[in-house]
Amino acid sequence: MQNLIYFFIALGISMDAFTLAIAYGTTNIKKIKIVLLSTLVGIFHYIMPYIGSKISSKFIFLITKSNYIISFIFLLIALEMYKSRNEKSNQVLGNFLSLIIFAFTVSIDSFSVGLALGISEKNLNVAFLVFSIVSGLFTYIGLSLGNYLFKKYGNNSIFLGIIILILISIKYLFF
Repeated sequence: MQNLIYFFIALGISMDAFTLAIAYGTTNIKKIKIVLLSTLVGIFHYIMPYIGSKISSKFIFLITKSNYIISFIFLLIALEMYKSRNEKSNQVLGNFLSLIIFAFTVSIDSFSVGLALGISEKNLNVAFLVFSIVSGLFTYIGLSLGNYLFKKYGNNSIFLGIIILILISIKYLFF
């Protein structure tokens, strides 16, 4: 029963990775980057709750400030996507550092889940593994779906990605 609860938590914390992955997928990223980014998101969704569980309630105040930073980052990415929408090769995820930033950004919420679980439960490796696998798969599916939309609708699909990023930014800013 506990593993089922971990699965549902994993679904919840993977939704932003999935949605953001659709947005990034509309920039026509290559298959190798889809696999690499999905793997990095999975790794971060293991590491971040692990760190959160070890820190537990000592630094809970960090979470409240991180939403503003994440919101700003998503707005900047949306602006960058808009600026480079007509380029032949969109460079929003152009280098390894940008992939790391993406993976870290969508994993912040799993850090807070780790904080909460660290207070109440022990031996959370199974939970972190479930978080990792589910979020990696959701990221892969989202990137693939975004790539499909790009192939079907071309550069117009980037506007969908921009809208998604702006909506996620608003979500982190106000909710």
